[in-house]
Amino acid sequence: MTKAPTLAATLAEHDTRLSEVLKLSLVDGLSIRAIAKHTQLSRKTVRRLLGRGPKHKPPTSERRPSLLDPYDAAIRRMLDDTPELTAPAVLERLRPLGYTGGISILRDRVSKLRPRAPKEAFLTLDFKPGEAFQIDWADFGFALPGCPRRVSAFVMVACYSRYLYLEFTLSQAMGTFLRCMERGLQFFGGVAEADIFDNMKTVVLSHTPHATVFNPRFLSYARARGFAAVACNPRRGNEKGRVERPISFVRSRFWPGRRFTDLLDLNAQAARWRDDIANHRVHDVTGKVPALVFRNEERARLRPIPDAPFNVDDVDTQTVTKMFRVGFDRNRYSVPWRLESQTVLVRGDDDTVRVFLGQKQVAVHRRSWKTGEDIEHPSHREGLLKQKPRAAASVLPHGLAGLALTGVEYFKIFAAGGRSIHRETVRLVFLVELFGETATREAMTEVMATGHVGAEYVEYVLRHKKGLTPSAPPLRLGDPTLDTLSLREPDLALYDELVPTPMTRDPGPSPTTLADQEPAPDDQETV
Repeated sequence: MTKAPTLAATLAEHDTRLSEVLKLSLVDGLSIRAIAKHTQLSRKTVRRLLGRGPKHKPPTSERRPSLLDPYDAAIRRMLDDTPELTAPAVLERLRPLGYTGGISILRDRVSKLRPRAPKEAFLTLDFKPGEAFQIDWADFGFALPGCPRRVSAFVMVACYSRYLYLEFTLSQAMGTFLRCMERGLQFFGGVAEADIFDNMKTVVLSHTPHATVFNPRFLSYARARGFAAVACNPRRGNEKGRVERPISFVRSRFWPGRRFTDLLDLNAQAARWRDDIANHRVHDVTGKVPALVFRNEERARLRPIPDAPFNVDDVDTQTVTKMFRVGFDRNRYSVPWRLESQTVLVRGDDDTVRVFLGQKQVAVHRRSWKTGEDIEHPSHREGLLKQKPRAAASVLPHGLAGLALTGVEYFKIFAAGGRSIHRETVRLVFLVELFGETATREAMTEVMATGHVGAEYVEYVLRHKKGLTPSAPPLRLGDPTLDTLSLREPDLALYDELVPTPMTRDPGPSPTTLADQEPAPDDQETV
């Protein structure tokens, strides 16, 4: 069995080979090819032993010129003045200066020249029990099936105990925000000394280094509930970490794989998860259970919720359109038609929309959380049909209610023409009085089957095709002598010969009559 060579033997062999290669090259003057042939080594090994292998040249330190070099000073000035300026915005400002390059190299240059904010050290914020709540919104996109509105999560956290309130909504408007605040305070059972908010428009109108302008309606709410409003500085997420971490927790633990049918189902699932899981877990930072800390240490430090009432409705002022509608939250709601062009106040909560003219409530509707819907109460158009008779195609006039759906269809077709609806109504009421509702309705059906509408066609079918005679009850005058008189029915056909244009018109055979006729044999010629 052959033993493996030791390290010493390997090194000795290497030294011997190196000495031989050096002698052949330096003393004998052989080429690398000849040395490789003589020693049975590869040329690469010979080069390595002689130190003649290819040397990697270090990259040159000289930078290639760029089209952006003449504009470096201009780019620096722009970024010093407005650090958040984007590369496309810089490109727009460089074009008038003569820059002809593309945006790719400009992005790299802007990234290198943009002023970097100095790294900042942070202190951990400590809160006393009952000192503060932190509140923020989180967007979850179009999550409800069939609902064209984005789902938002309202998150409210007690800063000391990390006790969490969570609710999902379909709006972030002021009314929805205030109603969430009310339910959040009721959930905690009290008011903290201060509430800390991000720069949401329902709280902060503008935020500058010199002043913070709060929303006046929200300030009124804060005064009514007795807490101080504190706004975080822009782009300072570290100032509201107590609420940012719960939002991430909701996104990672509650939301993935969740299935729900509507907003009510979503909030029911969220409430169970909040109460059973989120508030009863051991918190990663404190190492304590938020529900126990809140119950034993923080709840007693909250101040009672004031009883002062505060209106938390969504409020909007609208002008009634010609279609007696008001727009509210991307839908249209009806009001009485007489209020056209009036300025009204619209109030909405989670369930209803109410419209006020001055102090008087003039309309109330169930609130729709869809978009583009038109909601009308039937009473709001009452009386309008008398002023707009051609709009009466969907509502039968007085005296023709017995014609039912046949009458509705008949007047809908008739209203599309240019003839007088009033005159047509008078003639049909007359026929109903003479021949009864059932016979008139059947005659109207037969006339429409021939492709016509018109009282003259209906009367022709009643009188001539069906051969009906008026069946109205006799007129009673109250005098026995006159009431017992009996006269023969005159033959009015004589007058038809005297009038050039007949009072009635034949609509022609109905499709049913034609179908009932005996068909001609195939081999019989018909004319």
